[in-house]
Amino acid sequence: MNKKISLGLAISLIAIAMAVTFILTSFFSLQSFNRKVMDVNEKSKKYGALELLDTYVRENYSGKINETELSGGILKGYVSGLGDKYSRYLTADEYITEKNNSSGEVVGLGFTMTEDESGYIRISDILPDSPATESGIVEGDIITYVEGVDVKEAGFKVSVEAMSGTEGTPINLKIRRKGKDQDFTFVRRSIIEKSVKGEMLASRIAYITISDFKSNTPGQFIDVLDRLISNGAKGIVFDLRDNDGSVIEAAEECLNPLLPEGVMATAEFKDGHSETIVYSDESELDLPMAVIINSGTQGAAELFTAVLADCGKAVAVGSQTYGKGVYQTINEMSDGGAVILTVAEIKTASGDTYNGIGITPEVPVDDTDEGYDAPYYKAVEVVTSKIQ
Repeated sequence: MNKKISLGLAISLIAIAMAVTFILTSFFSLQSFNRKVMDVNEKSKKYGALELLDTYVRENYSGKINETELSGGILKGYVSGLGDKYSRYLTADEYITEKNNSSGEVVGLGFTMTEDESGYIRISDILPDSPATESGIVEGDIITYVEGVDVKEAGFKVSVEAMSGTEGTPINLKIRRKGKDQDFTFVRRSIIEKSVKGEMLASRIAYITISDFKSNTPGQFIDVLDRLISNGAKGIVFDLRDNDGSVIEAAEECLNPLLPEGVMATAEFKDGHSETIVYSDESELDLPMAVIINSGTQGAAELFTAVLADCGKAVAVGSQTYGKGVYQTINEMSDGGAVILTVAEIKTASGDTYNGIGITPEVPVDDTDEGYDAPYYKAVEVVTSKIQ
């Protein structure tokens, strides 16, 4: 039997439904509004305190304020306040340096610098085909003056920064060797950094050293790998000790020819979603492998090691790695600077993470004897034992 309701009742029901909808909408909107107001109030307190500090400093500081450095310092402080040792803000100049370093092509003189115990700059790791090599600079030389300024008085950081410059420009250095100082004039130029070296051992094992993972590393890696395989390599030892590479994409490209097809590593974000960071195609190198690692192995180098070990392609030999298993993005800011921000944690295909833990080698080897490279010989032994 059909039941009918009067027009008046229908209108009343509609009105009630509309009222309930309005009340519920208003309630949740009010809650959302209150949360936003609280958020605005909290932010107002924070930035209000900063404004008060700025006013006080400008009215009372006795020195001259460098607005560019002040702005950069504020932004650095904000990112530093996150408490994450990997996230950082870069000024415009620092960002340019970061991009150049990551590319594997730098403008400079072609050597690494460390602070000597004397307070001066010690030269090491001289690159071939560089201004330093052509001028006869050798490892252990000491830089005492940069453009007429005493390094000890200026400080290590300031002196190193003074040596950076544009390609084609000259720089004057005073260099001490065996107690005698000599003046040198160099011309800065673009230098391609070699991050991959390889040699064939007598046992037909390819020994490949990867000192860093930069944007140009994959090309060098493939060239070295192809050459050694063509020459009859029956196994491979990768040496990643003290490799603190930061370009994850470079590690992925190097891994691709070594692995079976599939997703090998992902970045896990705090909202629960994940993104693939290592995917390998169907090509796969079927040779026994080992990776030598130590406490200086971190970042992209740990990813390279973890993926190979996780899918059973290589044996890790050496000592515990650093434990930097985070995925980061670089976002350029309007002032020309950039923020490098940790946005996710890296996990291998099996779901394991090495972040904050490091990678424990399958074959631990003590590396304290400077006269004997035990991890190297153990890695060669491990690979040799697996050759058919």
